[in-house]
Amino acid sequence: MKNNILKGKKGIIFGALDSSSIAWKTAESVFNEGGEFILTNAPVSIRMGSINELAEKTKSELVAADATSLEDLEKLINIATDKFGKLDFILHSIGMSVNVRKGRTYTDLNYDWLTKGWDVSAVSFHKLMQSLFKLDAMNQWGSIVALTYIAAQRAFPNYNDMADNKAYLESIARSFGYIFGKEKNVRVNTISQSPTLTTAGKGVKGLDDFLNYAQLTSPLGNATAEDCANLTVSLFSDYTKRVTLQNIFNDGGFSNVGVSQEIIDKLNSK
Repeated sequence: MKNNILKGKKGIIFGALDSSSIAWKTAESVFNEGGEFILTNAPVSIRMGSINELAEKTKSELVAADATSLEDLEKLINIATDKFGKLDFILHSIGMSVNVRKGRTYTDLNYDWLTKGWDVSAVSFHKLMQSLFKLDAMNQWGSIVALTYIAAQRAFPNYNDMADNKAYLESIARSFGYIFGKEKNVRVNTISQSPTLTTAGKGVKGLDDFLNYAQLTSPLGNATAEDCANLTVSLFSDYTKRVTLQNIFNDGGFSNVGVSQEIIDKLNSK
């Protein structure tokens, strides 16, 4: 159902790669609700993915930018504000671990790779908000959202240094969100999403097991990429005007379940 709850709102969406991306689904949902935006990703991701199709579908401008580069971020923000004026929403949907991609275990990390993943997955969020803050690029009551995962709070085998990256991301959201709220009336939240079969997620060893376990544990089942997109739209809207500094679990209830009857039954059947 289209309600145009984002009519007149403008922003930037980071991280769409292909049609399985949560950022891709979010862009579609934002467009359907009347929002306008610039799409952005790193140059290499633009070459590897199909984001040009999304730009055409949503009538959006596509601007290549390295989210770890302050120079690129400032150029991107200036392009967006020249086009739209001050911005109403930002989605940070960026995460990467070279150690995960290369199969290095948590007890044998390559620290140069760790630093790269930490910069892309978490520090880029600080750089983005610092650039938005210094350029005074956000409208009052604007909304900034980043995507995270419950491994920031709990141990998950094989999630590796991405768990640390997500924990740092969530801390940045709270720390910068406090300042953004006090000084600019801007909201900053994170969404802790169910394990989701995206192109990036497929690099995590055992993701199918994560998905199955979460599905059996969650009373409502796993949240889909579309579910996450719709929640993000609500956080971009005026209906959540005073929701900030929150880590919102969009996981079908997984985060508050100790053990489900389905898991117990499976254990007892062996």
